[in-house]
Amino acid sequence: MIYTQLTQEQRYQIYALLKMEHSQTEIAIALGVHKSTISREVCRNRGKRGYRPKQAHHFSLNRRRNKVTKRISAETWARIDEKLQQEWSPEQVSDWLKKNTDAEVSHEWIYQHIYMDKRSGGDLYKHLRCQKKRRKRTGDYDRRGKIPNQVSIEDRPKIVDQRERIGDWEGDTIIGAGRQGAIVTLVERKSRFTLLKQVANRTAAVVENAILDLLKPYQAATHTITFDNGKEFTNHQSIAQKLQSEVYFAHPYASWERGTNENTNGLIRQYFPKGSDFSSITDDQISFVKERLNDRPRKCLDFQTPSMVFFQVSPGCT
Repeated sequence: MIYTQLTQEQRYQIYALLKMEHSQTEIAIALGVHKSTISREVCRNRGKRGYRPKQAHHFSLNRRRNKVTKRISAETWARIDEKLQQEWSPEQVSDWLKKNTDAEVSHEWIYQHIYMDKRSGGDLYKHLRCQKKRRKRTGDYDRRGKIPNQVSIEDRPKIVDQRERIGDWEGDTIIGAGRQGAIVTLVERKSRFTLLKQVANRTAAVVENAILDLLKPYQAATHTITFDNGKEFTNHQSIAQKLQSEVYFAHPYASWERGTNENTNGLIRQYFPKGSDFSSITDDQISFVKERLNDRPRKCLDFQTPSMVFFQVSPGCT
């Protein structure tokens, strides 16, 4: 027979049969377990007053918990806490431990660790990513007309959809409270490498300058940019000319066509929630968020970081 953990109900059966002076072999047959299971149970889980089922079950559970605690060292939990405080997900932390240390801790265990920390007054749970609420559009659509000379996403090269090369970007803006101030966001589709820049307003000229400042250092890795239909991208032809790239536009109200950018904007909102006053955001805060996003391993990248993929750095070189 295969050894299995005894249940509390089985321990009450053992207690009753012992009281009736049945042998351990007879008890094993009655419970359908090996006789060594009964022998080990009675030996290990008895107290000063003999074998009692409630106490025996308590001893067994404590032994099991202590075994798990010893398996995961305090040093490992400290590393886990450090990564969680950097807004890594439990799954990302688990994979990082497996690849970079001798410890293996499942993401389920890390979630349990977070919830235990919360119950004891800790704040690790605050670093878990919140799901973005779905926005319900109403009939108040922008009817100010189309941006001149747009090139539809339908004409975008098919290679962009395949994410096989570095250099295809998606762009958008995140708006601050009272529509005052904004953050220009650019995300490279294959690597998820993210660039951010704060702007005082969303005029076409200001947004154009921000995009050029962000992408000029990576011009050789800028083949296409896909925007939404915001009027801040009216200067798209100038952007394309100065970066020697192609610019395309998604269909109106089709955010899924720029899903990488939309998802990244949701991650950024974890640091700058809706209703935030963007006028008080500093360049250091923008740099901090950019580094957090680019240096965090992603499941979709086989747990490499966006920086590693964008700069084609081997995992063994970090």
